[in-house]
Amino acid sequence: MKVRNSLKSAKIRDKNCRIVRRKGRVYVINKVNPRFKARQG
Repeated sequence: MKVRNSLKSAKIRDKNCRIVRRKGRVYVINKVNPRFKARQG
């Protein structure tokens, strides 16, 4: 999982990406292609 400043770039790369807020952190999750996982904060 990558930790990055901007999750917008991670979201645009794949159409299956979802942005989720959990415990004050922002995550990008992708069930189809797990290598797009990312976290912010």
